[in-house]
Amino acid sequence: MSKLPGSAGVTLLGDKSLDFYRDPVSFYLLKLDKHGGRVFQSRLLNRPTVFICSVQATREMLCEKSHMFVKDPTDLMTSVYGETIVTTNGEEACLLRLSLSSLLTGRWLDSSRDYISSVCERCLKDLSLSGDPQCVYSGIKRLGTEMVLGLFLNVRAEEQPELFQEITQLCTQHWHGLISAPVKVPLWSSGFSTALDARDRLMAIIKDKLENDQQGFVGCVRSLPLPHSSSASQHLLLFISALIPKALASLLTSFTLALAGNNQKETRQRARTNCGYLQAILLEVQRLWPPFIGGRRIAVQDSTLAGFHVPKGHTAVYISHGVHRDPEVFQQPDNFLPERWSGGNAGQEHLLCSFGGGPRNCIGSKLTHIVLKEVCLYLLENYHWCLDPPSQDLQYKWLPVSRPNNPPTVTFTKLDQSGSDRKDNNIGTKAEK
Repeated sequence: MSKLPGSAGVTLLGDKSLDFYRDPVSFYLLKLDKHGGRVFQSRLLNRPTVFICSVQATREMLCEKSHMFVKDPTDLMTSVYGETIVTTNGEEACLLRLSLSSLLTGRWLDSSRDYISSVCERCLKDLSLSGDPQCVYSGIKRLGTEMVLGLFLNVRAEEQPELFQEITQLCTQHWHGLISAPVKVPLWSSGFSTALDARDRLMAIIKDKLENDQQGFVGCVRSLPLPHSSSASQHLLLFISALIPKALASLLTSFTLALAGNNQKETRQRARTNCGYLQAILLEVQRLWPPFIGGRRIAVQDSTLAGFHVPKGHTAVYISHGVHRDPEVFQQPDNFLPERWSGGNAGQEHLLCSFGGGPRNCIGSKLTHIVLKEVCLYLLENYHWCLDPPSQDLQYKWLPVSRPNNPPTVTFTKLDQSGSDRKDNNIGTKAEK
């Protein structure tokens, strides 16, 4: 057993929260260079914290030793979302997982595919119509919002536009109030107050839906064996939050950027006709540009991670960006190489931790995969695309959800029915000159 490298600092004066939240990737890279290893300690949110950038240590924490590292019961998420599958521990978390997993992987999921396809068609069919560059992130975020409100709350943008707009605005206020708390301390009170007010208004809408809707996800979730009377409404609040559309927009923006331009034409053609290769691309996008920077747990007893002693009461934070670039597992870790998933990393998808791992992994991963694949296939089968203008600042910011600092703009060119670029449309060529 080895002592953790680094220092946990002292109360307040040794806290590194501002450094971490300002740029978490630069923060961990500097520490890795200083300590020469992928596990180290520092101080975050005024608590001694173990930072993990190693596949081995992350797997230990999330899988083999998950009972020793639990969700923080005082976490802000509990105040904002209540006692849900992502905030509870122990038996209650297990019961919630059993109930909700049966719904999200069963008949409801199969019945949702037509709606997912219809949203893709409606939101993506006119990308090339104006000939102007499109902001990919905002467009996909709108698509994601339509998905979650239609799937989880039976509110469809084309049928109830006013209610859809009201809920969208409230979800945005709720999210912005939540993320303001740990980062912008002087604004914590007003931001958090706004989030709670938006939450109360959303809960009123959700409760009305639970009382009056018999169909779809709302009708199914109300009949589940949940631990208390408010569980259904609290989970619906979680499922319609801005978190899911932003995660989808993050991954799909990265996918679009990775495959943009004439130099990626063969890659797009191969992905269009080979589902296995498309899956490899999506895994590589998730590996290099995970939507969330990582996850946080509390050690409830003395333990070890990768041979380092972790005292009871320490926070443990895994950094997905660093874990996914662990050179012990991923050769050429900074390069975009979809072929790795049919080569040296074949069958190792479980080593990615963008959506957690082990017994507490994301229960919506199958739904997320369906949506990602549907959107990507629609784009691949209908468009050629390129950055417009060609030179843009694509430097990423990593909190609260990863995406380029400056929203990139992309020009889409319609393909003909054979999957080739239309000869009468040279927008893409012009943009790349």
